[in-house]
Amino acid sequence: MINVSAFAKSLNDKPVVVFGLGLSGLATVEALTQSSIKTYAWDDSADRREQAAAKGADIKEPDIDVLEECACLILSPGVPLTHPKPHPVVKAAHKAGTEIIGDIEILHRCDHGHTVIAITGTNGKSTTTALLTHVLNECGHSAQMGGNIGVPALALNDDPKDSIFVLEMSSYQIDLSPGFKPDIAVLLNITPDHIDRHGSFENYKAIKHRLLENAKTPINVENLKLPDAHFENLPGDHNKQNIAAVLAVCGEFNIPQDKALAAVKTFPGLPHRQFRVRQIGNISYINDSKATNAEAASKAISSYDEIYWIVGGQAKEGGLEGLETFKTRIKHAYLIGESSPAFALWMKMQGIEHTLCETLDNAVKTAHKSAHSSVTRHPSTVLLSPACASWDQFKSFEHRGDVFTQLVEDLDA
Repeated sequence: MINVSAFAKSLNDKPVVVFGLGLSGLATVEALTQSSIKTYAWDDSADRREQAAAKGADIKEPDIDVLEECACLILSPGVPLTHPKPHPVVKAAHKAGTEIIGDIEILHRCDHGHTVIAITGTNGKSTTTALLTHVLNECGHSAQMGGNIGVPALALNDDPKDSIFVLEMSSYQIDLSPGFKPDIAVLLNITPDHIDRHGSFENYKAIKHRLLENAKTPINVENLKLPDAHFENLPGDHNKQNIAAVLAVCGEFNIPQDKALAAVKTFPGLPHRQFRVRQIGNISYINDSKATNAEAASKAISSYDEIYWIVGGQAKEGGLEGLETFKTRIKHAYLIGESSPAFALWMKMQGIEHTLCETLDNAVKTAHKSAHSSVTRHPSTVLLSPACASWDQFKSFEHRGDVFTQLVEDLDA
């Protein structure tokens, strides 16, 4: 847990409000109350309010009167700040003149003494964050990952003091971190996403670029060039942006490239991100449920041949646009979820054979049967890379990936 006593001193004995009590919100409550900061907390969930109370928070729904006595409103990244319209608590905070920040801004104000690396981008943030943490640790450093992946920022281990914090940061978190100045910031890529939460693609890009502008050492991966030799004999779930980002950061720590690349090869991968679930004969079953838009799905599709592709869900803006480049890799597509009618039209236009399966259960069984009935003997892949959000049929992309994994494990070999 991060010692937030330096942040406490900046509050002039005023209380704070934590609104939204997910993992990061509850970790924030715990860190604040451990430093004797009077903390109000609220969430629509009664269970989460109880958890916050058990950590020492006063449970109080923040109206203008409450907010006027507080130094700041600490907002969950999931609560709309500006678009499609500000949440009522945001409007109330503006009227009360109360600063609105997130947990990573608190981390920045804690004078913790750790080197901080912040990683953002539309796609590949989680894999790059985990991969970089792995490589740094393998190369003799002490690194912890957190932020938008794994451990909330304020729940990171404050000891040893020479450890490195590797933070995955979403655009929502950057928006709530106005003063955050990481030692190193990495921007992987930017493609249209989360327009509903930022109002326009231009606003979304500006937020991502602000992280670079505030960093002591900014790294824009799209501007980096690496020889093709660096990518030989690496696992399929490592694309060039992952490797380029890792090598660029390792260079800042004087880690030789050959040593860093050797560590890359030992990285086990992350669940739901081109994760190999099973091998049956010459058929690989790959869980890439994290691919919630076309750009993310392109990373997986470009990594395999003879693909039996499970695709669909809640479509993002642009649908499958851009994936036509890879159509020769796709043997057959199996469409699930509410996007199926639109995606079927796209498949017809591209000349891709496809089947409307409606559910993931049907898609896995049908793809499995098709792959093993194929007259070809080439290695092939049953690939869940939906290019869509999951919320039409699942609680989250993790839930979707877990269901896929169980379905694959239940297949008769």
